[in-house]
Amino acid sequence: MITGQLKSKIDKLWEEFWTGGITNPLTVIEQITFLMYARMLDMNEQADEKRSARTKKPFNRRFSDEQQHLRWQNVRHLGAEELYKVVKDELFPYFAASSNEQNEGSLFAEFMKDAQLMIQKQSLLVKAVEMVNDLPLDNADIKGDLYEYLLSKLTTAGINGQFRTPRHIIRAMVEMMDPSLNSRICDPSAGTGGFLSVSYEYLLEKYTSPEGVEREPLFDIDGKPLLDSNGKQLENILYSGDLIDEDARKHIDTDMFHGFDFDATMLRVAAMNLVMHGIKQPDIHYQDTLSQSFLEKFPNEAKEGLEIILANPPFKGSLDEEDVCPEILRKVKTKKTELLFVALIERMLRVGGRAATIVPLGVVEGESNAHKTLRKRILDNNQLEAVIALPHWIFKPYASVATAILIFSKGGSTDKVWFYQLENDGFSDGANKLPIEGSELPNLIKLYKERNSPTYVHDTAKHRFVSINEIKDNDYDLCPRIYLRRYQYPKGVKLEKLGKYFTGKKGMLPASEASDSGKYEFITTSLNFKRSDQASFQGQSICIPLVSSTGHGHASINNIHYYDGKFEAATILAVLRPLKETSPLFVKYAFVYLLTHKDDVLVPYMKGAANVSLTVERILKIKIPIIDVKRQEEIVNSYFDVSNEINILEESLARAKSNRINVVDSIRKAI
Repeated sequence: MITGQLKSKIDKLWEEFWTGGITNPLTVIEQITFLMYARMLDMNEQADEKRSARTKKPFNRRFSDEQQHLRWQNVRHLGAEELYKVVKDELFPYFAASSNEQNEGSLFAEFMKDAQLMIQKQSLLVKAVEMVNDLPLDNADIKGDLYEYLLSKLTTAGINGQFRTPRHIIRAMVEMMDPSLNSRICDPSAGTGGFLSVSYEYLLEKYTSPEGVEREPLFDIDGKPLLDSNGKQLENILYSGDLIDEDARKHIDTDMFHGFDFDATMLRVAAMNLVMHGIKQPDIHYQDTLSQSFLEKFPNEAKEGLEIILANPPFKGSLDEEDVCPEILRKVKTKKTELLFVALIERMLRVGGRAATIVPLGVVEGESNAHKTLRKRILDNNQLEAVIALPHWIFKPYASVATAILIFSKGGSTDKVWFYQLENDGFSDGANKLPIEGSELPNLIKLYKERNSPTYVHDTAKHRFVSINEIKDNDYDLCPRIYLRRYQYPKGVKLEKLGKYFTGKKGMLPASEASDSGKYEFITTSLNFKRSDQASFQGQSICIPLVSSTGHGHASINNIHYYDGKFEAATILAVLRPLKETSPLFVKYAFVYLLTHKDDVLVPYMKGAANVSLTVERILKIKIPIIDVKRQEEIVNSYFDVSNEINILEESLARAKSNRINVVDSIRKAI
């Protein structure tokens, strides 16, 4: 986690660039990243030197004997004039030359060949070198957070839905995918390369023997030991990957990692990020993966060429159809980027390949034809393994948005889907993202891996398998709230959809037109009725709110009303009216059931990231237990008898209060 002290250092460094005449945030990030790259090249060289001394095995040096003066540990001690000359005339040309030697023909070499020092003031370079030297780049987690905080300085961050995925979420997704040394891994919207770099870290850890693990104590900038909450010194654990053979190493360096994006600055950061991690030739390209040119330029990656795809595609925005590859549009006809990217990912996977991608909740619960078509395709032509709902604060401070992880394998068809509701990711809600106790991520990973074992035990409100028949019965809806709830319908009891017994219609007048006078009752979402001169409905009816009664992003329903007579209803209500063959008793029974089970059967069907709501159509698809008439009568009588008793008492109480007012008035007049 990036601390307030560390944020202050970055802020101060940012201010130094600003006052030094560099005001373009993209340039600032680029120059800071170059300096971080220079330092991390030396850190990686030092780590290899230590490992080589211990194992007696040679390694490919980054710096020749003649280039030792370009290593960070030597450069940072130079005086201002000499520092500026060495960095400008030797270090930056070294970036271009060395990247071309190691990555000839790659886009990384293209990025680096034009690398140049944009800092014009010697004093600014000295300060920048000093501050970059103080950054804790030896801590992998903090390094990722540093990138996030740097990128948050961009005023455009989040405008196109390009949010940096939190590292702990990436790690969980990588662990669930469990890549091997033969995998070809891709991120079609790579951004800063987080999914690819974490995948590499995971592989190093996975293929390191106990003897290949190194532990280094961590210290602050003053040389004092860094301690955890229990007073134990923190350590940086280094994994050598000593179990990776030469052939696997070549695959890792040349053909394992593939990344595409259409943001050149992000790609430069991604390329340096991956090289700093130790990948010699990351396959990083400037490319709009939704375009026809992607298929033409990269046929092996664009169509059935990849084993694993990890992604967090852009959440919002739309594209003109002429800009999108026709083959993708044939899968799902839409302009929405989040849907197009899921279709793209399915196309990129080879048969048997697997994807884990973060999508806005609208992808799994949206009701447009495009949403339903895409979900039907994923379920009918692939194996959808899991839908994992994430907390809405995952992407703060960029945005509060409800998201989910989709995990699927290409080919075959789906028999059942595993659903999981993640409620604690180890960080608090809010812009500061403070660490908290009780992270569910370790348990999520464990349950996911063991979900098909004989020992797996479901928790209906937290995680369980849902059959494809149940999903089809819900019109291919994958909204986790529908399937993960404590309440379960009684076993052995027939269930029928409300649409078999009722028609539905929205109310006719805005709630703002309610008054205290009028000929008819005006039903709104409040407990007490208002009045209206208009009456659009007559007879037995059930009135259900269509909007949540609580705030942003929360689903809830307070009041459901039964009415028999002429009345008006607000437009934010659904009015259910019985079909001719529906008995009056059943109408009352349905009302009592929905009222007493609203949190169990109505609220789960509320949708929306901010303005959570129901629709009349959704309500009519909700099921209700069909019990015998005698039991219906008992339930209805018990509820309405108590309700009538309450009404009598309330009327009596109202008369008593009115009488008390009269008595008080008479006493005041008499004395």
